[in-house]
Amino acid sequence: MDYKLSVIFITYNHAPYVEKALRSILAQETDFPFEVVIGDDHSTDGTGEILRTIADEYPPHEAKGCGDRQIRLYVREENTGKRPTLNVYETTKRCNGDYLAYLEGDDYWTDPLKLQKQVDILDRHPKYMAVTHSLQMVDEAGDSITDPDVLQVGSLYDWDGVYTYNDFCYSKKWPGHYASVVSRNIYKEEKYDYTILYRASDFTDDAMILLFLLMQGDIYRMSDVMSAWRYVKKSGGSNWNSIALRRDIARDDCYMSRKVMQWIEQYRQLGPYSKKRCLDDFGLALKEYLRRPDSTNKAFLKDMYEYGITHVVMQDKKTSLPGFAVRFVLNRIGLVKI
Repeated sequence: MDYKLSVIFITYNHAPYVEKALRSILAQETDFPFEVVIGDDHSTDGTGEILRTIADEYPPHEAKGCGDRQIRLYVREENTGKRPTLNVYETTKRCNGDYLAYLEGDDYWTDPLKLQKQVDILDRHPKYMAVTHSLQMVDEAGDSITDPDVLQVGSLYDWDGVYTYNDFCYSKKWPGHYASVVSRNIYKEEKYDYTILYRASDFTDDAMILLFLLMQGDIYRMSDVMSAWRYVKKSGGSNWNSIALRRDIARDDCYMSRKVMQWIEQYRQLGPYSKKRCLDDFGLALKEYLRRPDSTNKAFLKDMYEYGITHVVMQDKKTSLPGFAVRFVLNRIGLVKI
């Protein structure tokens, strides 16, 4: 089917929110046909039934023209468990559009012209790999968040204009929230091995998607507020921020960083940022080991030493973990250089 854009709609136990999210997609006003490809990770709270009811309103058909849209629903027979990024990857691979947009079942879009505005920019500027935009943060009830500490989390996405690969490495900002991204469908050509999307991390998919795009061009960020990020962080919750409460995020990020660098090195030379990141990760592991020298932290320290220190930092020169650990500490107090 000839759809210009595919919306990747990821859901898991989003029953209280999923209709609002999906309706916000279907309310988009476009001069091109688009499809909504839904990947439900075997929800158990009634999300699937809501999705089927709405999908029945848009039966399969051939794209006929402007504003035409179709829903394709894929419900997994088993939950991916600790690998929801696998659901993102497999749903993405089912998309036919030349452009891709992203939304999860608890967030929603607030501007019916969102897709049209972003696609227009991509059509006019072939050098951009994606277009993102500003957002508003809402709570579980859908009310605007005013807590400055929570809004500070949202400031991670404060950016205006062109965003580059170097910005991704050094700026400590991201070009856009997951729900704000409209990109070219890079997965049609398989320029890279995109399976790293789920192999690098069980949960972090937006970082990898942005990296894929930035390795092939720049991203442009609009100032328009066109989506709502439902920021919920509570014990027992099934959304990402709630799940993060049960994870050691700092340690998980260290392992993800190592896998990502190994992947990047297949396609381009690593820059100075990689050396700094490996040193920081080793420093975290060393601190954890000195604080509690058990077998778990010993393995963590060894993992952060191998490849990150031996290859990226020392560039395969002869070294040892105990010797480098001593040098690392002496470097931190200014007595030696690494």
